[in-house]
Amino acid sequence: MSGAIVEQLVAIVGPANVLTTDLDRYEVDWTRRYTGRAACVVRPADTAEVATVVSWARRAGVALVPQGGNTGLVGGSVPRGGEVVVSLERLRHIGPVDALSRQVTVGAGVTIHDLHETARAAGLRYAVDFGARGSATVGGSVATNAGGINVVRYGMTRQQIVGVEAVLGTGDVVSHLQGLVKDNTGFDLASLLCGSEGTLGIVTAVRVRLVTEQPARVTALAGFDRVEAAVETMASLCRSLDTVDAAELMLDSGVDLVESAVGVSSPIPRAAAYLLVECSAHDDQSESLGAILGAAPGLSDVAIAVTPSQRDALWRLRDEHTPSINTLGPPLKFDVTVPIDRLAGFVSSIGRVVSDVAPKARTFVFGHAADGNMHVNVSGVVDRDVDVTDAVLRAVVAEGGSISAEHGIGVTKARWLHLNRSAAEIGAMRAIKTALDPDGIMNPGVLFAD
Repeated sequence: MSGAIVEQLVAIVGPANVLTTDLDRYEVDWTRRYTGRAACVVRPADTAEVATVVSWARRAGVALVPQGGNTGLVGGSVPRGGEVVVSLERLRHIGPVDALSRQVTVGAGVTIHDLHETARAAGLRYAVDFGARGSATVGGSVATNAGGINVVRYGMTRQQIVGVEAVLGTGDVVSHLQGLVKDNTGFDLASLLCGSEGTLGIVTAVRVRLVTEQPARVTALAGFDRVEAAVETMASLCRSLDTVDAAELMLDSGVDLVESAVGVSSPIPRAAAYLLVECSAHDDQSESLGAILGAAPGLSDVAIAVTPSQRDALWRLRDEHTPSINTLGPPLKFDVTVPIDRLAGFVSSIGRVVSDVAPKARTFVFGHAADGNMHVNVSGVVDRDVDVTDAVLRAVVAEGGSISAEHGIGVTKARWLHLNRSAAEIGAMRAIKTALDPDGIMNPGVLFAD
């Protein structure tokens, strides 16, 4: 990038916040499969500086890549060809918790972990949670409409948003942070920006709803002799209990890898499939949860945790899946959804789908059973990325599923968007993109194949 342009950006955000060297953590994504060169990284301090940067980019004809914690899995948060990365890491302000409305306004750079801690200090809870909570940011989770482990009870990120502030691709600021639960004054821009992957603008602040922290929490790990039994039990639990926070499905191959890679042990004997279930309520749910699991067909064994340390030990078997898979090399990662009634069949067959294309690859499947969101991880793929991606995504669509559940389309899946969206839908999305980003400077290459 020319010195003159660097000087122009320095004039906006200051010399300490325009970075031109040592950019690895901004240029390489979390999977380490997607990387590119940035012209530079600019770190604005607030919404006004973000707006000035976007307006400058329009005049200069420079493309921008918004970036939060850079924990995405589809290449949507890293540069691809000399763009300016707009890091929101300095937008870390947290407003006071409004206990009456159970809401709080936070900057886009606040991590999910810090939002959790803020809510907990007020006796409340932020309902979105996932393994990357320590580095993933609120802005990034809004941009991708992140889900995580608690969707079965509380819904996706979009369901938690009651207000947003953002800079559109035009450079205009839209700010609607009153937090009114009922506000039908026209289009819901917060919902539109949520899941737009930085292609329409840059979210700078969000007002989110909080939920009551339930005092009694119980977690169980159940082993089953077949995947179908685990899925049927999950469905039974969700029908019988309205206190289910999470229901995670794991397979023997994944738990075995975690045990060997991390050195932890499952408290129950090896099984074909595992269901990790967590409930929370005002009263102890151990008896109800244990009774349903104990009567489940195909159950081999169950462990119920009631103390924090016991719960942490069970959750570690699930949370360590991704780091353990990464020890085998950068995997291909697919975040997909299939209907619940097709879930067991998909989980059981997707490994064969991959093997038909890449015989030496290893496939690991785990994820959020209660909403049908599975994480398909494929290791050992050499020069067959496109073929494996095509096979997996077409298998998902054949089951009536979605090629993206919560991480977005990014650049990885852009050429397959048509599998889930009609020409009319894609045309409507392009029209919105043109209206809010008329010069095409916001995250080019993401979502749309061109």
